Amino acid sequence: MTKFDESQSLCLDPNGGLPRLLEIMARLRDPKTGCPWDIEQDFKSIAPYTIEEAYEVAEAIEQGDMNELEGELGDLLLQVVYYTQMGSEDGHFDFDSVTKKIADKMIHRHPHVFGDDNRDKSAAQQVADWEQIKAAERASKAVKQAGTLDGVAINLPALTRAVKLQKRAARVGFDWPSALDVLDKINEECAELVEARKKLSHIEQIEEFGDLMFVMANLARHLDIDPEEALRKASTKFTRRFEGVEAKLADLGKAPQQSDLVEMDALWDAVKLDEKNT
Repeated sequence: MTKFDESQSLCLDPNGGLPRLLEIMARLRDPKTGCPWDIEQDFKSIAPYTIEEAYEVAEAIEQGDMNELEGELGDLLLQVVYYTQMGSEDGHFDFDSVTKKIADKMIHRHPHVFGDDNRDKSAAQQVADWEQIKAAERASKAVKQAGTLDGVAINLPALTRAVKLQKRAARVGFDWPSALDVLDKINEECAELVEARKKLSHIEQIEEFGDLMFVMANLARHLDIDPEEALRKASTKFTRRFEGVEAKLADLGKAPQQSDLVEMDALWDAVKLDEKNT
């Protein structure tokens, strides 16, 4: 059997596991016999798909749909396989070296499990220890990553990045003492935004709005709330209730375009009441 036949056999083996998936990706990227679209891709072109797949995993978890989650996790794993195949083609890394690196990292960051450290500590203390280990790792890297805020990815969702930056700053004491102090700052930023609407340019209004959002993210951190999760839930709730409004309008023989704000607002309250009574 030729090498091609052997790889074909593995690709078609439903019980081939991870080696099967790695071989499928290698075949897709083969310059002579692979898929033209897959061959054309590079790290930058695939990155947006990775972000999208991660959000779809989060959505499946939020919905509690384990069957959907199984599929979405496969899609996310495919992203890693894609990157490692491209990395191996250029001689940078491969799947085995990537898995070795993360395994070594997890061993290093869990001395209370794989080393001699005392395991009898609170979850909060373990988190603090984890952050200390990561800080030491960052400090051991190039000088350009020695700053407190260095290494926080720029392309993270904006609210997530804001919280990560604030956590880093808080570690060195740059933080408000309590949520009440943050609320005072929110009131201040709201007043500045109102003033900006009257006197400042649109660009300056964007800046003031950004300041308000940044402080709102800080309040979420003080309340131990994930602002991305909270906003996703609020969007889901809005979608559900607006669809309820549309359903009630349909019962009246209307579409939203044939209604007005007063009627739709009353129906919105009715939808909220229905939810409370169910």
